[in-house]
Amino acid sequence: MLDKPKRKNPVLRTRLPTLPPAARSRAALGLTAAAALGRFELQQCRDCGTVQYPPREACQQCLSIHLQWHPQSGDGELLSSTLLHHSNDLFFRERLPWRLGLVQLDCGPTVVAHLHGGVPPAPARVRVAARLDRAGQAVLVALPEKETSNMADDRQLREFTCDPKFRKVLVTDGKTAAGQAIVKALAQAGAEIIWVGYAEPWKKFSGFDALSKVSQVSLLPLDVTDSKNVRELAAEIGGKVDILINNAEHHRAFGIGNRPGVETARAEMDVNYFGLLRLAQEFGPAMRARGADGLASAAAWVNVLSIYALANFPPHGTFSASMAAAHSLAQCLRAEMRPAGVRVVNVFPGPLDDEWNQLLPPPKVAAAGLAGAIVGALRDGVEDVYPGDVAQEWLARWRDNPKALERELSS
Repeated sequence: MLDKPKRKNPVLRTRLPTLPPAARSRAALGLTAAAALGRFELQQCRDCGTVQYPPREACQQCLSIHLQWHPQSGDGELLSSTLLHHSNDLFFRERLPWRLGLVQLDCGPTVVAHLHGGVPPAPARVRVAARLDRAGQAVLVALPEKETSNMADDRQLREFTCDPKFRKVLVTDGKTAAGQAIVKALAQAGAEIIWVGYAEPWKKFSGFDALSKVSQVSLLPLDVTDSKNVRELAAEIGGKVDILINNAEHHRAFGIGNRPGVETARAEMDVNYFGLLRLAQEFGPAMRARGADGLASAAAWVNVLSIYALANFPPHGTFSASMAAAHSLAQCLRAEMRPAGVRVVNVFPGPLDDEWNQLLPPPKVAAAGLAGAIVGALRDGVEDVYPGDVAQEWLARWRDNPKALERELSS
């Protein structure tokens, strides 16, 4: 079981973040793309069917260039293992000893993988998964064949995930049903402290008393449209936040022609886009500086966006545009946070079951479903997650033919 991390000595100098080796070939980025979505995929030859690893430009069996990425089960046999006590790489030298193993996959290839502490000595059955390391690149991790208690507490696995357990989390909006569900899910996941922001502190919102009774929760006034408020809060707790979850949003229906003026669209941009920008400018530097604080380091930044960010949904046209802008900004934030090993997780849910989507037919994403998806993404260490059947369908159609999806949504 993972011990609660010791508090950092504020007198000691903060260590600079280090990253594992990040050089990858262009072909290998296919493994990273799958790992970012929580999938384990390997190259498979379309002509002879050979599954191969490491990724290459041509099939190792027949030299065909017709290679496609396909999901694999990951089941295999641990052939041997070793425990490293020395490394010339700065990242691993700070984390020794480190366990590695050689695994023969049932689908064919033999791979070198990081070994979970629950994996028994060879020979043993294991299941291999692809995870993102702190450099944002895919690595292979061998896990026990069967789930064990406290699975996520493994010291090595925690380097590849952002599990909320024992971490300090800021949730930017606790007034909504989704925000309150996120807070409850984080508390159940073992978060040490959960700061919950809420705008208009002179109003006592529905659910305030229930949140106040959660032992880990501390309620704080936070209005992401107020630069001074964001700056002051960052000065107070920015150096302590391990995970920031930005779920603040302003959502209104209609597109361009059915609503006069720009006031509503401006309000959507002020919260959904500029709100993220304000948070990134004030909290980002402190979190980047804390990327090397060991088990208590800054770990993740979560943006709750919308599947409408990928393709504009005309009945919610200006909201879609604001989410598309926030998505683009989140990509910039991801690039800036990666050198510190802080993962940026973008969440693209389908229509939420709230008042602004009441005229849309089901299925819709329940607040508890969104919260579970966020905690699951943190535990799995993924970069992008698409909760809900609608989001999954939109994603598949967008990848297949973005122009066709645009036409279908506007018809």
